Amino acid sequence: MADTPTARQALRSELQTRRASAMPAQRIAASQSLRGTLEQIPEFLTDATIGGYWATSGELPLMALFDGMRQRDQIFHLPVVGPLHSLQFVAWKVGDEVEPNRYGIPEPVHERSRRIAVDMIDVLLMPLLGFDRSGNRLGFGGGYYDRALEFLRDRKQPASTLLVGVGYSFQEVERIEPESWDVKLDFIATERELISCWPDPPTLAA
Repeated sequence: MADTPTARQALRSELQTRRASAMPAQRIAASQSLRGTLEQIPEFLTDATIGGYWATSGELPLMALFDGMRQRDQIFHLPVVGPLHSLQFVAWKVGDEVEPNRYGIPEPVHERSRRIAVDMIDVLLMPLLGFDRSGNRLGFGGGYYDRALEFLRDRKQPASTLLVGVGYSFQEVERIEPESWDVKLDFIATERELISCWPDPPTLAA
């Protein structure tokens, strides 16, 4: 795609329309299939701290993952928006109370002492509007994830926080020109396949 703000906004609008067209049954089926895709990542099965999102606006739901994570004694975390556009995470399980944030997205009802920084997350499942196979992600443009993940921007291989973009296969585009502040994904997981975004099979940095 052309590397201009106008082109990015046009692509965002197109991808929002595309995602919103998914029917409820399609979303539920995709969530079930996503579990098998993510379980191809060894760290998703073994690491203790998982970050995710509350699916809104047609995002691919994560609900089919919760039973498996509970059986593995993993702790699932949802993002919370803090001051100065910061992004932190709070442990959450099905049945815990939530309330909408300034954007209408549900966040856990919590005390500030429960918040953790993103570098304490082992595997981070990130929502997206679009992706390409090089690991470039197109979000809503708020920049929350890019700011929170700045410490991973110049890495040459996966680090201790593994970044996994989650989306439907129809959200793939041929090419997304990365901005200087964008952070590359390690994997992209769709209802159809797991895409590695590194030239060689990823291994976590020591």
